[in-house]
Amino acid sequence: MINLSGNFDMKLDVLKKSRQLLHENAELSGSESKTAGIVRAAIKKTSPDQIIDSLGGKGIAAIYSGKHACETVLFRCELDALPIPETDDIEYKSKNPGISHKCGHDGHMAIMLGLAHRLKKEWFPEGRVVLLFQPSEETGSGARQVMDDPNFQTNVPIPNYVFALHNLPGFSLGEIIVRDNTFASASIGLVIELNGTTSHASEPQNGRSPAIALSQIIQALSSAPQFYSALHEACQVTIIHARLGEVAFGTSPGYGKVMATLRSHTSEVLESLKYSCHRLVKDIAKANELEFNVQWCEEFPATVNHSEAVEVIKKSAHECNLSVQEPPFPFPWSEDFGHFTGEYTGAMFGLGAGETHPALHHPSYDFPDELIESGVNIFEAILSNIFAKKNMKK
Repeated sequence: MINLSGNFDMKLDVLKKSRQLLHENAELSGSESKTAGIVRAAIKKTSPDQIIDSLGGKGIAAIYSGKHACETVLFRCELDALPIPETDDIEYKSKNPGISHKCGHDGHMAIMLGLAHRLKKEWFPEGRVVLLFQPSEETGSGARQVMDDPNFQTNVPIPNYVFALHNLPGFSLGEIIVRDNTFASASIGLVIELNGTTSHASEPQNGRSPAIALSQIIQALSSAPQFYSALHEACQVTIIHARLGEVAFGTSPGYGKVMATLRSHTSEVLESLKYSCHRLVKDIAKANELEFNVQWCEEFPATVNHSEAVEVIKKSAHECNLSVQEPPFPFPWSEDFGHFTGEYTGAMFGLGAGETHPALHHPSYDFPDELIESGVNIFEAILSNIFAKKNMKK
C-alpha cells in the first residue's frame, strides 16, 4: 500500500488557524472572492502541477500529477457560507454580519488543505489528484456551474472517481457514515406568485383577492405527497413562506406569494411531485380567476453513491481505525454533489461531528477542529487504496 502520510508538513494547529481564518471571512454563495483568495494562497505553497481559477464562479482546482498519471481522483469541498447570524462570541467570529459558516464548509476546506500538504510531502508514482474547492453549494448551483464551465471541461482531467465528505452532528465524533445508492435526497424550491386586483377593503367585490386561493394552495401542496405519490415513494412538501398583499386595513389585496421546498429520495419521484404541484396551482388559480407565475429554484439532484466507491470508503475507514455506520435510509437534506456522482463513479460520506454537537445551520454550530486530522487521514487512505488497486491490475 502507498503511504503518503510521512511527517505531516503542516502542523495541525496551523490547519486549525487556516480554518479559523476562513471562518472569519465567511461569504455567501457566488461571492466567495476572499475565501478563494485565502485558499489559493495556501494551495500555492503545496506546489501543485496546476491551479485553475474561477471555475463556475469563484471555484478553484489544484491538480497534482504522478510520473504516470493514469487514474484521476477528484475530491470536492465547498467555499460558501450561510446567511445565518453568529451568536457565539468566539475569537474568530465572522467579520461579515449575518453571514457565517454554520454548515462547516470552513472545516471541509481545512481538511482539503491538509491533504494538499500531504501530497506535497510524499508523492506516488502513478495517478493524478484534483482538489476542487467548489462555489455555491448552498444554493445548489455550484456543482453544475463548475461542470459546465469550459475551463473545467478542457483543463481538468476527467475523473475516474469523485469523493466528498460532510461533517454530521448527531453521530459519534470521527465516525464514518456511508451507504450504497441514495445518500442525500433530491430537492427543489418552488415560488408561486398570484396576481388579482386590489380594491377598497369595504368593497372586496370590486377586486380579485388571492386570499382564498393562497390558503387553498398551502393546503393542497401540503397534502400533495399523500395523494400524488405511492407508499414507497418517500417525498414531502414544506411551506416555508407566505405573503398576502400589503399591511393596509383599507385595501383588499391583489397579490399573494407562496414558497415551498419539495423533497424526495429520488430525482424521478421529485419530477412527478413537481408536475402535480404545478397542476394544483394552475387549477386553483384558474378557479379563482387569478393570474399566476411558477418558478423553480435551488435544484439539488439526489446524491447517489456507487457501490465500488462505497467499498473503498469503508475499507479506508477501517484502516484509519474509524467506525463505520450504514444508515438504512437516505438523509432528507440535499447536496449538489449529486451532479458529480450522476456523471462519475464516486460517493459522498459523513464524518461524525459528535452526538451532542449543535446541528448544522444552528446559530451555535461551529466545526469541531478535532475532525480535521480524521478527514485528512481518510481522504489519504482512499487515494492509497485506489492507486494500489490500479497497480494490482497491471
